[in-house]
Amino acid sequence: MSGKIRAFPWKGLLGVWTTLVIVLALALPMVPQPRFWYEFPIVPGLEDKARIIFFHVPTAWLSVLAFVSSMVYGIRYLRTKDLRWDLRSASAAGLGLLFCVLATVTGAIWAKFSWGTFWNWDPRQTSIFVLLLIYGAYFALRSAVENEEKRASLSAVYAILAGVTMPFFMFIMPRILASLHPEPLLNTEGKVHMNGAMLTVFLSSLAGFTGLYYWMWSLQVRSQKLLAHHELARGGHSRD
Repeated sequence: MSGKIRAFPWKGLLGVWTTLVIVLALALPMVPQPRFWYEFPIVPGLEDKARIIFFHVPTAWLSVLAFVSSMVYGIRYLRTKDLRWDLRSASAAGLGLLFCVLATVTGAIWAKFSWGTFWNWDPRQTSIFVLLLIYGAYFALRSAVENEEKRASLSAVYAILAGVTMPFFMFIMPRILASLHPEPLLNTEGKVHMNGAMLTVFLSSLAGFTGLYYWMWSLQVRSQKLLAHHELARGGHSRD
C-alpha cells in the first residue's frame, strides 16, 4: 500500500503537468509583437500552425530516445545474456515505433494544412517512413523466432544495427536533401528562435512527454514480466 501511495503523486503530477502544457500550447495567443509574458510570437511562414511543434517535436524526440535505449539494452543483453535486458530493449523499441507513428501523423496533419496534402514524399517524410519499415521489421523478426535466447540475440543485433542507422534517417538525410520541412524557420544558426513563453512551453512539453514515455516503458516492462511469469507457471502446471 505504501508503494502505491508513493507512486500516485508522481503519476498525478505528470498528468497535471501534461494537461497544463497542452492547454497553454493551444490557448496562449500568437501575436506579431509579444508584449506580455503569456504571448507567443508569430513565426513567419507558419503562423498559428507553429503550435504543432509542441506535439510533433516531442514525439520525434521520444522516438530517438526509445530507439537509442533499445540499442543500449540490446548491447547489455549481448554482454550478459540476461533476458531482462531483451525485455527492456523490446519494450523501448515498441514505444519508439509508437511515437514514430505519432510523429508521422502529426507531421502529416501539418502538411495537409501547409501543403494541401497529407503526404508528398518530402525527404523528411520519406526518411521517417523508412524508419517505420526498419522497426516494423524488428517486430516481424521477433515474432518469427520461437526460441527465447535465439530471438533475444537476433533482436539485440538488429536493434544495434537499426540504432546505428537511425540518426541518418532522422537527422542527416532530411538535411542533405531539399525539404519543405519548416525547421529552418524555427532553428537557424543553431538557435531556436522563440520568446521566453514559447520556449518555456516547448521545453515543458519535452519534459512532460519524456515523463510519459518513462511511465509507459516501465508499465510495459512490468506487464511483460507478469505475463512471462504467468506463462512459466502455467507451463509448470501443465507438466504436473
